[in-house]
Amino acid sequence: MVVKEGWFCHGPLVWRRNSMPKSKRNRVVTLAKVDKKGRERKEGLVNSVGECLDQYKALYLFRYENMRNDKFKELREKCRDTSRFFLGSNKVLQIALGKSEAEEPRDNTHRVAERLKGFCGLFFTNMEQEEVEQVFAEFEELDYARTGMVAPETIQMDAGPIHGPMGPIAHTMEPTLRENGMPTKLNKGIVELVSDFQLCKEGQQLSPEQVVLLRLFDHKLAKFKLQLDCMWTTKEFKLL
Repeated sequence: MVVKEGWFCHGPLVWRRNSMPKSKRNRVVTLAKVDKKGRERKEGLVNSVGECLDQYKALYLFRYENMRNDKFKELREKCRDTSRFFLGSNKVLQIALGKSEAEEPRDNTHRVAERLKGFCGLFFTNMEQEEVEQVFAEFEELDYARTGMVAPETIQMDAGPIHGPMGPIAHTMEPTLRENGMPTKLNKGIVELVSDFQLCKEGQQLSPEQVVLLRLFDHKLAKFKLQLDCMWTTKEFKLL
């Protein structure tokens, strides 16, 4: 006789459904079919997130833009004794937290999973909320823009002698400027703009040539920062 899971025998021929609720801590996680190495990596991420739900008293979801790995490593190191960061596939992190109330490992973790979209990560910590908010508010790094980034401002250069961050541009740089789209010429060894030139325009994506010029003139338009989105504890879930 084939017996469905969750049913038990009550007498010779009477089968009744077991009403005991399943523990969320003992759930079975199913991952999409991937190669062995990829599966082990994903399972390791799921298991680590599950362990952190027990080890830390709070979970935050944060969003980021213009990620800079070296700067982010500094923040990881700063918070190492009290916290742990997770950056990875949003889909795998959603599985770790449960995509629905029925799948979540702890009450309300699926509400965090629902917000795992775009550039975001998880932050487990034992710090108080006020301290977490201060750490994230103070974390910011300016860097040079990369190709494809949308310019946050318009930068215009007037015709005439060209100056860089260290003073007049060296005459040896004139070919580089011209190759990257600037209308330049040499006038008695001085690099000049033949006409007014727009280095970038607010709201438009930056080209590879614009990125080179912005770096040459020391314009750091990329702002790497983190923004808290929501918080989860065993007692509550709330948006921040």
